[in-house]
Amino acid sequence: MYKVGVIGDRDSIIGFRAIGMSVYDTNDAVQAGEYLRQMVRENYAVVFITESMAEGNLALIRELRSQKLPAVIPIPSITGSTGLGMRQVRESVRKAVGMDLFADTNEK
Repeated sequence: MYKVGVIGDRDSIIGFRAIGMSVYDTNDAVQAGEYLRQMVRENYAVVFITESMAEGNLALIRELRSQKLPAVIPIPSITGSTGLGMRQVRESVRKAVGMDLFADTNEK
């Protein structure tokens, strides 16, 4: 059976434990990468990772995107969003449809 987990700082992820997710608490990007590799070995289907921890592991996350599982999804931390999650959604949509559907017509 596949599992769902979350990696990030304690304050941002502790609530996920209440809904049955595996929680990996860290403030260190290197340790977050180790947790992510461990979750791959343990057949996690979905891994949510706070944007700050994801930014420290972008090469690994790009590598994992070429695999079927896990889906690695950046989420904002309790302190707010860095914009990484939206940038990745934008990039995925651009690749899928060949254009930026999120483009702001007021952008210069």
